[in-house]
Amino acid sequence: MFGAVIVIICIVAVLLVFVVLVQNPKGGGLSGEFGSAGASQMFGVQRTGDLLEQITWGGAILIALLTLGSKFLTPTASEGINSVNVEKAATKTIPAAVPAPAPAAPASGTPAPAPAPAK
Repeated sequence: MFGAVIVIICIVAVLLVFVVLVQNPKGGGLSGEFGSAGASQMFGVQRTGDLLEQITWGGAILIALLTLGSKFLTPTASEGINSVNVEKAATKTIPAAVPAPAPAAPASGTPAPAPAPAK
């Protein structure tokens, strides 16, 4: 159910972007490029600006309500849902510490030669 609400929010958000781009802001915009003035006179649509504004407000309110409502759809800790990392940490075993081997002593009593200085 939570995933379906998230998908609906994404779809409404994309539609809201298109509606905002189509609106006519004070003398221009995408709707002016498509000849909305001529089309509105030909087909008799006179109040498209109001319709686009209502769709914009409705989309914004719908996103806000779905976002706030999704809080009630998220699983809580009392329902037994744990993080994957918590489950892995509970089942992971730590290996026992292995002591490092002691360095081997040279067989002869002479010390090893010192390395040559770098030039």
